[in-house]
Amino acid sequence: MLFCIFSFNRGQYLQSCVDSIERCVPSARIAVFDDNSYDEQTREVLASIGERHTVIQPGKVSSHKLGGLYGNMQSALEYAAQEDLVCFIQDDMQVVRAVSDQDIAAIAQVFDADASLAFLQPCFLKGCNRKRDQATLTYDASRIAYFRKEISQSAGLYFSAVLITRPSRLLAKDWVFARSEPDNDRLAREHFGRIGHLAVPIAMWLPEVPTYRGKRKTFALKLAEKRRGCGFFPFLTMTPDELSALRNRPMEVLPVAEDFLRCTNDRLPKPWMYYPLQGSRFLKKLNVVELFFRRLFG
Repeated sequence: MLFCIFSFNRGQYLQSCVDSIERCVPSARIAVFDDNSYDEQTREVLASIGERHTVIQPGKVSSHKLGGLYGNMQSALEYAAQEDLVCFIQDDMQVVRAVSDQDIAAIAQVFDADASLAFLQPCFLKGCNRKRDQATLTYDASRIAYFRKEISQSAGLYFSAVLITRPSRLLAKDWVFARSEPDNDRLAREHFGRIGHLAVPIAMWLPEVPTYRGKRKTFALKLAEKRRGCGFFPFLTMTPDELSALRNRPMEVLPVAEDFLRCTNDRLPKPWMYYPLQGSRFLKKLNVVELFFRRLFG
């Protein structure tokens, strides 16, 4: 399996992501697609990673003009055209468990068994969405994955920016990533069935991650990061016993991250959060007001 990591100005997180893949998926190949990071620490990490893996800055070499995450994902799809399976993840994520060749073969079988399947979500579920997921996700034993019921939401039913895919399936439909997740969800709905969620996930977003280095932050965002105690909090790799418990649980028990993973900071409040402004209506509104005046006055 090929892992494509999308990177921008988060050197410490990128290093952790690469280290986790090397540790947990020894047979994997890794390609980093960096969005022209200018942070010095990140540039040093990219140089180090480039000594043993592929590092590409699509903005400098690709004919694809979208730019940003989805433009880089299109470049990665073109790069991975001949791969059987590719996993797209982001730099503030981590592979959290051992992934064997047998695991990879089982994922391939999921695609073999369903010609309408284009995407699998490789991550654990977020505890902050527990109630919604319990109400909308159903396990399909024939496809060894969970699928969400048709509900009213703009994205997430057919597509996720973090995914496992079989490139040939997308290329056969002349797939081109759109500029937003809702647009990609609509595009996926036209061509494919609903996205599946791995029953035994392999990856997860790190909790309480601050916004990327170098961003001009609003006062609201700075306050939110301080209030939440944002920082670098990797996960501990699952032990064999923990992985066995995950594999052998009843499938009506959803793979919620807080129930199966351990963070290096065991004092983080649960459910874990993944965006500093999450859960604060006041700070979200203040952030919107600040951004409005920035645009107004340059």
